[in-house]
Amino acid sequence: MEFKQLFEMQRELDAFIEETQNVQKDVFVEKSLALLVELAELANETRCFKFWSTKGPSERTVILEEFVDSIHFMLSLGNMRKLTLQEWPKVEEKCELTPAFIEATNAVLTFLKEQTYENYDALWKQYSILAYNLGFTESDIIKAYMEKNEKNYERQRSGY
Repeated sequence: MEFKQLFEMQRELDAFIEETQNVQKDVFVEKSLALLVELAELANETRCFKFWSTKGPSERTVILEEFVDSIHFMLSLGNMRKLTLQEWPKVEEKCELTPAFIEATNAVLTFLKEQTYENYDALWKQYSILAYNLGFTESDIIKAYMEKNEKNYERQRSGY
């Protein structure tokens, strides 16, 4: 599967959720906040900023699932503004995680303020930097996205 196909998968999931939940309004703002929350949850699972604690990060699978939770909302927001990418923006830049999370947060806020292709692309590049520093490959991300996508369908079917 290619990265660009995730946009279509997300479009289908969003349509299913909107029908199941009888969504009658534009939910761009809600999805925007959800993206910020998911980014914070991802940071929390890495524990990269918790200098006061000796406890290590969550398991890789937990961190990857949190990562793809953000990807769902990034795809969804892009679809809502008719912005797509053809391929994963591979940016292999080694850096500390805490500043990378701050930069990713800034990229989200910049995109939300001005929803241009350039800002959307910059957001994906920041997530690519996070992925690289978390040790996730494009293949890891696509596989985890597909698994979580199916889980999201199941949640809707079971009244989540």
